[in-house]
Amino acid sequence: MNKSVDLVNEILSPWERVQLARHKERPRSLDYILGFCEGFTELHGDRRFGDDQALVSGLATFQGQTIMIIGHQKGRDTRENVRRNFGMPHPEGYRKALRLFRHAEKFGFPVICLIDTPGANPNKDSEERGQANAIAENILTMANLQTPIIACVIGEGGSGGALAIGVGDRLLMLENAIYSVASPEACASILWRDSAKAPEAAQAMRITAQDVFALGIADEVVPEPQAGAHTDVPGMVATLGEYLAKHLADLQTQTTATLLAQRYTKYRKIGSFHEKAAFFGLAETLPNAEEASSNGE
Repeated sequence: MNKSVDLVNEILSPWERVQLARHKERPRSLDYILGFCEGFTELHGDRRFGDDQALVSGLATFQGQTIMIIGHQKGRDTRENVRRNFGMPHPEGYRKALRLFRHAEKFGFPVICLIDTPGANPNKDSEERGQANAIAENILTMANLQTPIIACVIGEGGSGGALAIGVGDRLLMLENAIYSVASPEACASILWRDSAKAPEAAQAMRITAQDVFALGIADEVVPEPQAGAHTDVPGMVATLGEYLAKHLADLQTQTTATLLAQRYTKYRKIGSFHEKAAFFGLAETLPNAEEASSNGE
């Protein structure tokens, strides 16, 4: 993580970071795409059902090379949010992404994914069209995709809706982004039957970029301007472009076999932990307990 992160931002509470991640003026995927890419050509449709405007995707030139770039897209006002479904893709959105992942692999284009969604669309129509299957197929495909993949959470990273375009060689998070299996409001409603306890849930869930980095899930935290990304959009776009270029250059020095092996290892390590015998008062009787634990014994 960048150690020069502004001290003012370091003392924000998790709930305050949630509010910044959801800020209506926060830069959206298209702001970044049009800001640090050239010649963006949007590609539409999943060739099965239709096009989903909650997820934008296409070919672009980044740092002098062709890339495939895909991102969730929220709206700026009520009309656009309705058209974009508040950044919550339907199955056809994820199947569009799947089609373009395979296109990128075929032609050797690196893939960049920008994550900013409360979650996948949960309504009856989406379930009937196979929402869970679409997400699962994307995760499986990305795990084995033979081209570099960088994912970055630029705002909200909500549940399977984020994971469907979030499996890759590197995961970056903006300083005030969040990544979670459920929203703080949903968590509070489940645990305490009271959505008003969302601030307490946000603290307990460890959903901030700093927490996700400390847990070894995110690979780097991208610093934001002191008061949030929305206060200096051009500067934020330029900063993220620099971080993406750095990680992409590093990934492209590695062979495909190495990328796939490291990607597999990266996700197998998530959620691992060690038990210490001292916790059970057995430290003296089992002097090698920690070593045995780390070996799975």
